[in-house]
Amino acid sequence: MKKLLWEPSEQHIKQANMTRFIRFVNEKFGLELKTYADLYQWSVTSIPDFWEAMWEFGDIRASRDYDTVVENLDDMLGSRWFKGAELNFAQNLLRYRDDRTAIIFKSEKQDPVRLSYAELYDNVARLARSLRDMGVQKGDRVAGFLPNMMETVIAMLATTSIGAIWSSCSPDFGIKGVLDRFGQIEPRVLFTANGYFYNGKSFNSLGRIAGFLKDIPSIEKVVVVPFIEEKPDISGVPNAVYFQDFMAPESGLEIEFEQLPFDHPLYIMYSSGTTGVPKCIVHGAGGTLIQHLKEHILHTDIKREDNIFYFTTCGWMMWNWLVSALAVGATITLFDGSPFYPGPGALFKLAQDEKISVFGTSAKYLASLEKEGFKPGQEYNLDHLRAILSTGSPLAAETFEYVYRDIKKDLCLSSISGGTDIISCFALGNPIGPVYAGELQCRGLGMKVESFSLEGKPEINQKGELVCTAPFPSMPIGFWNDPEQEKFRGAYFDVYPNVWHHGDYIEITETGGVIIYGRSDATLNPGGVRIGTAEIYRQVETLPEILDSLVVGQDWDGDVRVILFVKLADGYELTSEFVKKIKKVIRENATPRHVPAKIVSIKDIPNTINGKKVELAVRNVIHNRPVLNKDAFANPEALDYYKDIPELQN
Repeated sequence: MKKLLWEPSEQHIKQANMTRFIRFVNEKFGLELKTYADLYQWSVTSIPDFWEAMWEFGDIRASRDYDTVVENLDDMLGSRWFKGAELNFAQNLLRYRDDRTAIIFKSEKQDPVRLSYAELYDNVARLARSLRDMGVQKGDRVAGFLPNMMETVIAMLATTSIGAIWSSCSPDFGIKGVLDRFGQIEPRVLFTANGYFYNGKSFNSLGRIAGFLKDIPSIEKVVVVPFIEEKPDISGVPNAVYFQDFMAPESGLEIEFEQLPFDHPLYIMYSSGTTGVPKCIVHGAGGTLIQHLKEHILHTDIKREDNIFYFTTCGWMMWNWLVSALAVGATITLFDGSPFYPGPGALFKLAQDEKISVFGTSAKYLASLEKEGFKPGQEYNLDHLRAILSTGSPLAAETFEYVYRDIKKDLCLSSISGGTDIISCFALGNPIGPVYAGELQCRGLGMKVESFSLEGKPEINQKGELVCTAPFPSMPIGFWNDPEQEKFRGAYFDVYPNVWHHGDYIEITETGGVIIYGRSDATLNPGGVRIGTAEIYRQVETLPEILDSLVVGQDWDGDVRVILFVKLADGYELTSEFVKKIKKVIRENATPRHVPAKIVSIKDIPNTINGKKVELAVRNVIHNRPVLNKDAFANPEALDYYKDIPELQN
């Protein structure tokens, strides 16, 4: 039985952008759509009409209009969107030049600083002039090795204003992690800070930069933002210059926005790299823009008066997603540091102080607060907060309930799911729809998402593979250095012909909601029965004795057995009685098939830098297979705990 946690009020529905869009579509096409379900069905059966409506409703700025909305709609790899259009991504994000606050930045060690839309435009204009003066042009790559700070946004906008391609990763990556990414794309300019703060400590970046520069000879200039100290010594970094010294000195410049085709490369993103060298995923300017406008305006209901925050690094696609809210004219709040410094309330204090209305974070962060028994709603004034977004991993039903019990009763909790591959979402929020525990509210408009059986048939109320059976504008242009699209085709289209196979294990409910069960490539198959790992996490992590957990399948006696690793809270031991308790909780709340064959206490659970569990890497370790790219992990040393575990030998 579904548990209803929230419904929007009539007033909320009436004022929502989604409602306004339904009216717009009805008038434009002579329709009588009434509900989100009506709108979604129309959006995936009249795909060109939907995206044409979104172009107009999103007020996309283009110097040349498109000739056709989409060509080759029946060919996932051959489809082409908005052919003939010419636009600039940065120009759309810089459409406002007034005194309203564009960006707020807060770090662990400093009070918030603000930049208005007028000041943002001026900074971007000065930096774009400098990049042009050094010869950077469209198609060149510019890289960011930066904290989540204002200068990162300014550098991205300056880069994309001239048609160059932006690529960034988090400054906590090691040398090999940076080389594996930037080494493939050969950037001409590197933007960096001299370091960053995390959990009350400062970390210097300049030594690592000097370490990898010799292996990326394409970098002609290193632009350094002083951050952990006012005037860092940059003499040890070849071709280094301070950010302020690099910017053109004149104010009042006009940006010369390069007008480019809809599918001109905008961003190079990277796969997690947990199973090998990261794939370099190239995203187009127009597809990213129109998809993000759809998700911000319609699915998140963002308006100019909103202040949107997402806890992210510059190496996660949620940073790119957050920054696109500038196109709506909202305020974006950036935070860099630990979400638990100086205490678990750090981010909610920021939400209170800055009157944040849309608060985005990871499922792991919310689950960690729940574990600590922290109650933000009692500690802080969250009157302005109207939506919480969660992604990164499935959000457990119990954590849904925690949000409404201990954070705020009246808000739209939108668990969202998509990925770096599409720089957007397949399933996300619906401001005019109900929220049920453990369920993503809806499939995204224009996204023909299905749950496929092993035979490739769409099913409702059945677990299956997440697929998308029709093209969409934010599909990647391709992978870098993959001219024949062999790697690109192999990544998404080898399982089902002409159908995007995403690699998530899901269920679509009869009400149109989506339940995510985890990555299908980490799906467990004991006795041939498919089990999503998230189904086990949902039960195990409700226990206060367990801080974190990880589950994998171990090949054993011609089958697969389920192994559960648990990281225990201080003062607890994995006694035989506690093992029985864990198994009982899983058996009663899931099925006997979900009960692990072995439960092993472990010192730490490895995660990616973005906080995702790395099940496949642990599976490789316990099978004595190599893990190729440990630089993608936040705590690679944790993998050592999984070697030669006695309990797994019998």
